[in-house]
Amino acid sequence: MASGVTVSDICKTTYEEIKKDKKHRYVVFFIRDEKQIDVEVIGDRNAAYDQFLEDLQKGGTGECRYGLFDFEYTHQCQGTSEASKKQKLFLMSWCPDTAKVKKKMLYSSSFDALKKSLVGVQKYIQATDLSEASQEAVEEKLRSTDRQ
Repeated sequence: MASGVTVSDICKTTYEEIKKDKKHRYVVFFIRDEKQIDVEVIGDRNAAYDQFLEDLQKGGTGECRYGLFDFEYTHQCQGTSEASKKQKLFLMSWCPDTAKVKKKMLYSSSFDALKKSLVGVQKYIQATDLSEASQEAVEEKLRSTDRQ
């Protein structure tokens, strides 16, 4: 079900700056006036994952957000001695259980519009609490798509 919420051009531009130019580490999006997805915070290229989680929750316990993060980790294929550095872009829908039902519905129905406009994201993650959004949980989800 589409919500009619549109994606602002700055979202697409910022996404390209992360994906192609590696200018930023992450971006946090929010829905402005129930009409348009817009950029709220852009994370510095050397920002840590903890900073991303902090910015994701900056709106308070009743607020939902979307977050895009350029995640880096090392991966070692079985049978090789060399570990390779991997980078994966993931898009997270952050809707805490404490958010109002109407807000959660708006964010979940608008997630598709954002997914469609940000071409090339490797993984989509839905999180309702910090255990689902933790660095460990996210890395586990991203590694599950790696070849062994």
